[in-house]
Amino acid sequence: MRKHKSDLIVLFTTLGLMALGLIVIYAIGPMRANVLNSTYGTNYGSHDFFIGQLRSVAISLVAFFLAFKVIPYQTLRKFAKPIMILGILLSALLWVLAMSGSSLAKCELGECRWYNLGPVSFQPAEFLKLSLTIYLADFLARKKEEGTIGKLKEFWLPLGLICGISLGLVVIAQGDLGTGVTLVAIIFGMLLVSGVSIKQYLLVFALVVIVAVGAVATSAHRMQRVDAWIATLTGSASSDSTYHIDNAMLAIGTGGFTGVGIGNSVQATGYLPESINDSVFAIMGETFGFVGLFLIVGVFATMLLRLLNVASHTAAPDERLLVVGVFSWVLAGVSVNIMAMTGLVPVTGITLPLLSYGGTSMLFVAFALGLSLQISCYTSREEVKNEDISSRGRIRGAHYASRRRSA
Repeated sequence: MRKHKSDLIVLFTTLGLMALGLIVIYAIGPMRANVLNSTYGTNYGSHDFFIGQLRSVAISLVAFFLAFKVIPYQTLRKFAKPIMILGILLSALLWVLAMSGSSLAKCELGECRWYNLGPVSFQPAEFLKLSLTIYLADFLARKKEEGTIGKLKEFWLPLGLICGISLGLVVIAQGDLGTGVTLVAIIFGMLLVSGVSIKQYLLVFALVVIVAVGAVATSAHRMQRVDAWIATLTGSASSDSTYHIDNAMLAIGTGGFTGVGIGNSVQATGYLPESINDSVFAIMGETFGFVGLFLIVGVFATMLLRLLNVASHTAAPDERLLVVGVFSWVLAGVSVNIMAMTGLVPVTGITLPLLSYGGTSMLFVAFALGLSLQISCYTSREEVKNEDISSRGRIRGAHYASRRRSA
């Protein structure tokens, strides 16, 4: 397979969403600064959040184009295990620092999810998403080539160990159920095309659901969110527990068909919690209305469909698995965030990819999309069926030889 042009739709949807995020943060950043200054006595400038988002976009664009043009995916695959180990160690070290009360661990609302590195903070769980995606692409491809997919000792035990440690560090140690949902989506999305039998897939999925229900049921904070969600669905009277979702739905409803316009949001003035992070979709609903939200969802849907198209036309098993992992990553972030802001699922504290304020999340999802764009340069014209991937392994030699010639 000769190198050809990349998938321009993935490229332009990524850049377009980043640009839209900048516009939204520029409009509501001053309001967020005023809220924090009056509530907590901070000293944010009116454009501090926009400058921060601009910095995040610039760094993320560098990461995006490094993954797209500079760093070959096969080089990353060679270091899949060290990258996975680094992802686990960074999350484990954060937990140790938090338990010891170190100032290097940044904690909010009782949960420690960030490294405090002076003027910047770093969330290791976001790197863990990337490292797990790269590792699983390599692991599942190797097991398929070895013919050990589905075997207990060679496949399920090492897979369960890595995934269990990753989920434990995120959901239990960091109390981050939203990131845990994304990790589960990545794992099961990639497993679906790995060659695992449907019977085993459904059995493991049922086991994970049982564990997840137990994790929610044994946590007072998570049960409070579930109770608030049920109260919203049943139309019960508003309370402190339903405040977030009530104001999110009020923001979307206020936007009507065409929105109140940029800079005219009322909910961003302090009524809606996390207006520039988890709740940015509701703020965009108030600002741009139904038409704006429809277009935004359409852009995400277009990106996701193109990622599926790239995966379905990729012959190399590891590359196909990687793109499916990135697809699952973005899909989980988009669907869970939107459903939470519209009352379809409990509020989970998950950001909207490429649009929410924050550097670490945007950085790693941009890098992952860059890798997918790199792989899109080596797709075939014909769709590659999942069951035929292993039989097409002989293509790999010519595939990568052509990469070297065209580099």
